[in-house]
Amino acid sequence: MIKIALDAMGGDFAPEATVEGALLAADELPSGSEVVLVGQQSVIENQLGGRQPSAGKLSICHAPDVIRMSEHPTKAFTQKPESSIAVGFGLLRRGDVQAFCSAGNTGAMHVGAIFSIRAIEGIIRPAIAGFAPKITGGHAVILDVGANAEVKPDVLAQFGHIGSLYARHVLNIERPRVALVNLGEEEEKGTLLTQAAYQLLKLNRHVNFVGNVEGRDLFRDKVDVIVCDGFTGNVILKLAEDFYDLLEEHHIFEQLEGKVDLDFFRNFNYEAVGGSPIIGVNGNVLIGHGVSSAMAIKNMCLQAARMAEAQIHLKIKKALSED
Repeated sequence: MIKIALDAMGGDFAPEATVEGALLAADELPSGSEVVLVGQQSVIENQLGGRQPSAGKLSICHAPDVIRMSEHPTKAFTQKPESSIAVGFGLLRRGDVQAFCSAGNTGAMHVGAIFSIRAIEGIIRPAIAGFAPKITGGHAVILDVGANAEVKPDVLAQFGHIGSLYARHVLNIERPRVALVNLGEEEEKGTLLTQAAYQLLKLNRHVNFVGNVEGRDLFRDKVDVIVCDGFTGNVILKLAEDFYDLLEEHHIFEQLEGKVDLDFFRNFNYEAVGGSPIIGVNGNVLIGHGVSSAMAIKNMCLQAARMAEAQIHLKIKKALSED
């Protein structure tokens, strides 16, 4: 039985969007699964209005406090032990749930992951992963997209390893192609950082390293795992999100409906994936966009269930212990 904890109070549109998303997710999760809504019980019950999903189950775990978006992450997490984020991590740490999701304060979620369930032994820096649509369908995993703005070559090399494990076990890509974001395909291109990382990835027997990848090739199905520092990854992620927003704002989808296959372009919408996993910690943690809709919340919970089924954190732990 899979239990997914969801911060019902997290996000710009909580609790409306989170509760609606939980109902949608529970209907699509495998039989016997459960979504645990973490937050102020009376608020959640009022939002539910007696509704229950037809397939999976919903339950409530009371957490009287809330960490607001504007609060300092470390201070808020330590000073508010009864916040929905802190209580959610408590459930995950004790094994009461198999994953924890929130569209709330990103910094507090990152702090909670590092200090509550902690990094897997051997992980240099946990990464936040994003997803890049492929023109042929599906997504490539990209890491890091914001947790580590500055890194060293060995960190980038490890991103390639753990990203490859995620792609294989969660995205079901048998032999993921790993590439390093650079300003040219040639081995000698780039900064001293990317040149050194290239050599480490090239020698890493755990990854199927295919070399450098340029920005123009990120969505052309040339790679399954895109490796970069968090600064570069965040720029790529935000650019992709705005590309979708521009198509929406200018009604391009409406104009092209029925004329071309728009699935690839719709996959640029953050709702398609729902959330970004923190990879490299002792548990399944996903961070949603602050403006997450009910659909995004649903897809975040479904992704969390796939991570839990794959036991990805345990597979990463096992792989690192065998090095």
